[in-house]
Amino acid sequence: MGYLDDDAREVIRPIKRMVEEDFLARPGVIGVDIGEKYTAGRPTGKAAIVVYVCAKGPLHPQQIPAEVGGVPTDVVAESIVLHRARLSQAEPVVAERHPVLRGGISIGPARSFRVVPPEVEKAGEYVIAGTLGAFVVTKDTARKVLGLTTFHVGCVDDSWSVGDEFVHPSRVDGGYPGADQVAVLDRAALAGAVSAAGLRMGARPFRAEVLDIGAITGAAKATIGSTVRKYGRTTGLTHGVIASTDATLKLDFGDGLGTRTLRDQIRVQSAERFGDHGDSGAVLVDADNRVVGLYVAGSGSTGFANPVEPVLRQLDVELLTPGVPESRRPEHEA
Repeated sequence: MGYLDDDAREVIRPIKRMVEEDFLARPGVIGVDIGEKYTAGRPTGKAAIVVYVCAKGPLHPQQIPAEVGGVPTDVVAESIVLHRARLSQAEPVVAERHPVLRGGISIGPARSFRVVPPEVEKAGEYVIAGTLGAFVVTKDTARKVLGLTTFHVGCVDDSWSVGDEFVHPSRVDGGYPGADQVAVLDRAALAGAVSAAGLRMGARPFRAEVLDIGAITGAAKATIGSTVRKYGRTTGLTHGVIASTDATLKLDFGDGLGTRTLRDQIRVQSAERFGDHGDSGAVLVDADNRVVGLYVAGSGSTGFANPVEPVLRQLDVELLTPGVPESRRPEHEA
């Protein structure tokens, strides 16, 4: 799918916002976005309201009008899912252990979770893996260092509490509670544009950088057409182009939380698989190594991320960079 300039989006945005609740309430609709209309697999050059559906079938032409307020619609079949990894305790994977923590590494709760059908084929205890994206610092006088990840990695379901322990690597990847503990849950947010969690770091040394990307230089707003990179626990370093900052998604957060709507999400298009299960929590980084987003979900070559500004605001933190003055620098940074 292509991307449009800001002028085209400004015209469509109020119309999209007017109809998206109605569209999202219709069977099979999982998202509403702004993008270029495609016909028979080819771009038309026309701006459109893009409607994501679980499966494109004969009912969708009747379900979604061909145009709204003079703006065409485009129905696109996508399978957009949260990209945390969940495995049975009986099938662990062994991952690299990093003596100095950085963004991009495997992390997960020390506790296990009881999961039953229909979420899984067989009821049992499961463990969770995601990605530690970057480091942030609380804005209060305590100046606590937190590891940034997503709500669905940090909290998982509605049984979470502050102080929950986290291990690196995750238990999915062979980490052990106690021996591999690196952090505890400090805060979380699941509202508006944000699915995020902050993990208070322990004594393990860390660096304000991301694997294969380098030192983080700050935060920035996502810009349509700009190239971004992310390093995730599963797919490693991948590249893409920001195609939208207007995606509204209905995502299944599982038992206890149900379906939640995330708004104003960043959509990234890639020539490769951009992300996969276990990559949730990775940060999107621009050409200047500024964080623009927090990766949450995807479908093959398409990825979706929270914009970083509301993430930082809701967690009441700022990004940790090597340029933080020594007088404000938290302990334990290598």
